[in-house]
Amino acid sequence: MGPFDLAAILLTLAAAFGFINYKWLKLPSTIALFFEGLALALLVSGADLVSASLGVGNWLRHLIQQISLPAILLDGILSLLLYAAAVNEDLCALLKRKWTVLALATVGVLLFTGLMGLGLHVIFTLVGIEVPLIWCLVLGAAVAPTDPVAVHGILGRLPVPDSLRSVISGESLFNDGAGVVLFVTLLHLATGSDQDLTVGEAALDFLKEALGGAALGFVCGWIAYQAKRRVDESVVELTISLALVLGTYSLANRLGLSGPIAVVVAGLLIGSTTERHVRSDESRRDLRVVWTMIDAVLNSLLFLLVGLEATVVIAWSWPALLAAALAVPLALAARLLSLTPALLMHMGQTGKASALVILTWAGLRGGIAVALVLSLPESPYRDPILAVCYVAVAFSILVQGLTLEPIGRRLYGGSQAGR
Repeated sequence: MGPFDLAAILLTLAAAFGFINYKWLKLPSTIALFFEGLALALLVSGADLVSASLGVGNWLRHLIQQISLPAILLDGILSLLLYAAAVNEDLCALLKRKWTVLALATVGVLLFTGLMGLGLHVIFTLVGIEVPLIWCLVLGAAVAPTDPVAVHGILGRLPVPDSLRSVISGESLFNDGAGVVLFVTLLHLATGSDQDLTVGEAALDFLKEALGGAALGFVCGWIAYQAKRRVDESVVELTISLALVLGTYSLANRLGLSGPIAVVVAGLLIGSTTERHVRSDESRRDLRVVWTMIDAVLNSLLFLLVGLEATVVIAWSWPALLAAALAVPLALAARLLSLTPALLMHMGQTGKASALVILTWAGLRGGIAVALVLSLPESPYRDPILAVCYVAVAFSILVQGLTLEPIGRRLYGGSQAGR
């Protein structure tokens, strides 16, 4: 089956599931696509149990195995999704909360990784699965970042103050870059490819990738801005935007810098200067329509793929399921404790308890976590790590994602949203 056939099948499934959700389910689109993909995978597994001669399970497994989610997401569509989110971000509101966002995207990620890794090591030991601590920390780093795609899918419906919304959105944009860098560093230690790496060297590498990525994103964004402000043709401006996203991400990876952070910074710069470099309302409308479509289509494909992965690449076992179930409350506790830096920065403010609840429950994981874990090399620890990661992601999308809006309304009602 060729790439065109694969794309045709996935787009057809995404369109059909989108129609079902629009007519009957009425769920946020990303949550609906994940749920429907998971339901399809479970139905196919059930059909295989009833009659293996149908061959439906083998067909689905063959289909998913031809699609490398880590390669598609981490080396491709992640750049477009991050840019689409960043270009619509309110930079002024984000700058007002820059230190809080920075603390959550760096110290918060490190705290979560450490707490989650230690807790997972205990859980795996309790259920009789041998997973070394370093591999538990690798899993902790994979699920540490909140997923910008999952978060932005429901953020517009969340009735919370604008200041809190900016923190949630800004953290999801930046902490995935930090999480990916930390994941790669810990994976090198786990596989023995960087045995001589010291803590100080790891910290310097982390800063080089993050700060270097931000600098590269600013330079590329400024060059694109200078080009876009000299034209008034939506097709040319869209071409420049696409070149900015893909070129910046690719160049960052070549230079050993953080591609996600570079794309986010470039997107923030272009988004904040739109009024100055997009001259006509027609061009502004065309660009918004195209990027909205790109964002919607890629979101649909991503969450459909993540849902389908459940029964295809994960080897389930009762000890792994028990570990995964115990990891869910652990992830929530680690998320709560990782918010300590942000809490300390706002000790004198009122409403901290409500904000803490929302920030904890808004820590959604998604395709990035699954893609990172799927990229792990074959080892005795890969299957239990995959199982725990998938259940943590599924819980955050289906349970936290569906209940976040009601919790927000309970805590803030409609009166304070927008303040």
